[in-house]
Amino acid sequence: MNRVNLQKISAFVFCQLSVFFWGVFSLGLLAFSPSTSLAQKAPPNIVLIVSDDHAWTDYGFMGHPSIHTPHLDRLSRESLTFRRGYVPSSLCCPSLATIITGKYPHQHKVTSNDPPKPPTMANGAFQRSANFLEGREVMNRHLESIPTLPNILSKQGYLCLQTGKWWQGHFSRGGFTHGMTKGSRHGDEGLSIGRNSMQPIWDFMDEAASEKKPFFVWYAPLMPHDPHTPPARLLDKYKGITPSPFIAKYWAMVEWFDETVGELMQQLDERGLAENTIVLYVADNGWIQNPDGPKYAEKSKQSQYEGGLRTPIMIRWPGKIEPKYSDSLAQSIDFFPTLMSALKIKADTDSLPGIDLLDESKVSKRKEIFGECFTHNAVDLNVPSKNLRWRWMIDGSQKLIVPDPTNEPQAKVEMYDLAEDPQELNDIATQLPDRVTELTAKLNRWWTP
Repeated sequence: MNRVNLQKISAFVFCQLSVFFWGVFSLGLLAFSPSTSLAQKAPPNIVLIVSDDHAWTDYGFMGHPSIHTPHLDRLSRESLTFRRGYVPSSLCCPSLATIITGKYPHQHKVTSNDPPKPPTMANGAFQRSANFLEGREVMNRHLESIPTLPNILSKQGYLCLQTGKWWQGHFSRGGFTHGMTKGSRHGDEGLSIGRNSMQPIWDFMDEAASEKKPFFVWYAPLMPHDPHTPPARLLDKYKGITPSPFIAKYWAMVEWFDETVGELMQQLDERGLAENTIVLYVADNGWIQNPDGPKYAEKSKQSQYEGGLRTPIMIRWPGKIEPKYSDSLAQSIDFFPTLMSALKIKADTDSLPGIDLLDESKVSKRKEIFGECFTHNAVDLNVPSKNLRWRWMIDGSQKLIVPDPTNEPQAKVEMYDLAEDPQELNDIATQLPDRVTELTAKLNRWWTP
């Protein structure tokens, strides 16, 4: 073989080997590249935590001097945390309906906890009556007529689990594929979650893993909601630092709820799911414990005040969302468009009143938020304005409250400067009549009943 042919053969072999090894190397890069890993290709799981009857002040990270909430504190540090978060309505049923639809109560029409009650009928008898069941069915159909988060997610291949509070009939009527509530007011079997066990959530995660599907968990336990029946170990801890046994029980309930959040976060960690799971947090409405009895105090649940409406809002997605504290305004109506954007799901978000909380430009431009509070029992299930008690709005740090003349005939227009007066003790409406007129016009442009 002459020298020229040998050189040609050597060059050919070298080229073939080069192509082979480059192919192997490229496949290796492809196999181990984070951008193409299965974990990153898989849609993120979603866990929505909804606290129940929990004041915005009652967290360690929000500055409470006594209540111990280490797991919620950790979640706040790992999240985009809005310390000025709000729900539009300070009552459980309409608030939950807003969270799951992204619409205000006057839009989804679930404005109240219960249907109209005859004035002479006791609550217990009414809730067992045919009128009550018929009224609840009207409310259920209102929600069924609107796309919900589980509706949309299930169409994207998600398994969707309902646990805890759920008012709108069987869990499937909200679009959930799995659930605990069979249809009773409040949530029947679903109300055992957190208080008795977290096992239904663990079983659901197992099923999602076996089917290789992403999941959505609605974790809305009856906590710290009454009955305030915390473990003795927690109650004993707080008995010594407050003279009120009722406050001690409520504080202990908050910590008990915090422990369940810790269990949920631990499961995500141990199952290797934390990195690819979006965790969201909100309280459905506030609660100020009456020190002299088991019920709530004024200016909290059902009210138009911060104690009923304000809540921290948190969104955690490790590696995707930068953890930080924000004092920008956020609302529960924002969860829907935020998730649609994060998941890149094409949905009719233009018809929704909320914004994408991960869009810093939209968050920074927002200067106003709006809300509305309604009667506990509806006056008319199909006409939201007939159930209205107050409309409210926040513009910057100023909050305007406008009562409905029919349902609150003795109430007056109020205005507060929340930067100086977060407890709303000093009504400045009469001092700033021009500002009241200006904000009332904005409120009317938002919704005029």
